[in-house]
Amino acid sequence: MPGKGVPSVRDYKLCIMGDGSVGKSCLTVQYTHGRFLDYYDPTIEDTYRKQVDVDDVLYNLEILDTAGQEQFAAMRDMYMRHGMGFVLVYSITEKSSIQGLIGLRNNIVKFKDTEDIPMVIVGNKSDLEDRRAVSKEEGQIQAREWKAEFFEASAKEKINVNEIFTRLIQLIREKQDRNNPPSNKNECICSIL
Repeated sequence: MPGKGVPSVRDYKLCIMGDGSVGKSCLTVQYTHGRFLDYYDPTIEDTYRKQVDVDDVLYNLEILDTAGQEQFAAMRDMYMRHGMGFVLVYSITEKSSIQGLIGLRNNIVKFKDTEDIPMVIVGNKSDLEDRRAVSKEEGQIQAREWKAEFFEASAKEKINVNEIFTRLIQLIREKQDRNNPPSNKNECICSIL
C-alpha cells in the first residue's frame, strides 16, 4: 500500500486491433510519442508503454499494437486473452474494414466469455473526408450494438487520439469497480425515528 501522498499506480493492458492499413500503429504512435507515421510498415507486433494520469489516478499502460494480417491470427488470439480493454479500428475510407471488426469482436467475446468488455470502436482517417466510404452513423450503430464507445479520429491531425485511450481507461476502471465494489463493512446506516 503506498504511503501518504504517494499515488497508487494501476497497470492496464490495452490492445489495438483491426484490419491491415487502417492506422492502428499511427494512432498508437501518435498517442505514445506525439508523432505521425507517414509511411506504411506492416506491424507484426509492437508493444508501447506510457504512463498517464486519468482522473487523478496514474496508469502504466502497455499497449499492444497487433498485426492486421490474417497470418498472425494465432498471435491475436493470445492478445485477446490478456487484454483488459480493446480499441477496434477501421478506416472510414474502406468499407470492408468495419466489416472486419465483426469477427474480431466475436472472438474477443468468445475468449473473454462475456459481453461486458471495455471497448472503443474507432473510425480512423477522418481527415480523408473526401474519400469516405463508411458513414459516421454506420460506426455509431455498430458501437451501440456492441455496447461500446465510438470515436472518429485522425492520427495524422491528432483528432480524438488522447480521448480514445482516456475513455478506454475509464471503461476498464468502471468495469473493475462494478466487479469489485467497495466493502461496506464499516458503513453505518442510521435512521432517526
